[in-house]
Amino acid sequence: MGWARKLKMWGFISYLNSPELVAGFQRCCGLVPRETRSYVSRNGLVHANGSGRDGPVTIHRRKAEQVANGTSRAHDSNSNYKSASSQYETKGEEHHRPLYEVRNWLFYFLFVTSATLGHEVFYITFLPCIHWNLDPFLCRRLVNVWAVVMYIGQVMKDILKLPRPPSPPVVKLETRVDAEYGMPSTHAMAATAISFTLLLSAQERVKFPFELGLIVAVVLSALVCLSRLYTGMHSALDVICGVLISAVIMAVSYPYWGTIDYLQLHNPLSPVVGVVLPLFLSYKYPELDHYSTTRGDTTIILACCSGCSVGYWVNERLGLTFDLAGPFPVTLPPLTLVALGLGVARFLVGLGMLVLTRQTVRWASLRVLCRINGASVSDVDARRRKEIEVPYKFSTYVAIGLVNSILVNRVFVMMGLWDLGNSV
Repeated sequence: MGWARKLKMWGFISYLNSPELVAGFQRCCGLVPRETRSYVSRNGLVHANGSGRDGPVTIHRRKAEQVANGTSRAHDSNSNYKSASSQYETKGEEHHRPLYEVRNWLFYFLFVTSATLGHEVFYITFLPCIHWNLDPFLCRRLVNVWAVVMYIGQVMKDILKLPRPPSPPVVKLETRVDAEYGMPSTHAMAATAISFTLLLSAQERVKFPFELGLIVAVVLSALVCLSRLYTGMHSALDVICGVLISAVIMAVSYPYWGTIDYLQLHNPLSPVVGVVLPLFLSYKYPELDHYSTTRGDTTIILACCSGCSVGYWVNERLGLTFDLAGPFPVTLPPLTLVALGLGVARFLVGLGMLVLTRQTVRWASLRVLCRINGASVSDVDARRRKEIEVPYKFSTYVAIGLVNSILVNRVFVMMGLWDLGNSV
């Protein structure tokens, strides 16, 4: 009887991990593959022959990118490096490739948009927007939990080395992270952590209908999780494990959130720990025998957290944190056209400062590090070396965290975009 249960459980786990389940979900949502004869043009587009009315189309091409990056050989157990099968063999410039056809554009835009959570554009828009327009306390809490959850998830990927769903039968809509492993889904982890951390933390600070907040958190998390299936980047098992791991991390750490906040703001060693620990973890990230974006993305996340942590500590020393003034929970003012306009203005000014910081520090740090290591700035392979990638990304995003937490709000005050009467 015990063996029967184990076999049944293993069969269920295998079903959740099957690419056919992902492909079936894609078909239900109107994303279907289409086999055509194609060739690669010089500009990197894949043109389909014999497709009649469709004409030139751009598809996501794993093999083409791997050849361009010199990574087309098989690596570890990742199925994303096993595309040298007959299906992806090329003869000259012509080859067969699975194209996809979108039959439901509502689902397409909904899930592709939801999948942007976890991309760099999210790092420098949503989290700072919470800081600029709601409460820096909430941004600080979100960044802390987000960094811990993402680091654990990224490391687990490269330790477990479990492949993503193969294509075919799955249609792949993303290629940037295709060389990464699949288990667990860090998009699912981030969505769960951010949605429910914001829900749990906001109830301490502002008045709002908790039931409505819970619905929003569940819907947003579900959309991101389903987007990972729709884009063909994860199995259902990857997504479920990501949600569960994130929930466990939050449940274990929740009783200590207040203590961590206090130490982060008041302990004299906080800025030292806030820089040294993330930098150490970035350098000691698990090594792979091929290049993967996980180390660089993890460094970015840890660096954002590091810069914000130091910045919030500095604000506390300067006596102005820009946090909401109590007593808590406070009642938020009504959303008027004037308030909306001020919010948009703060977002645009703040985003401009962060983008300028990113471009400036990235430009300078890359050139200094490449010069020190005797590499060319235009050499993509050289920029992926640990001794260049880690310090240049870490310095860039530490600077972004510092500017976000220290400078941006003070610029708002000088421009008349921030009311100090509601802050402490």
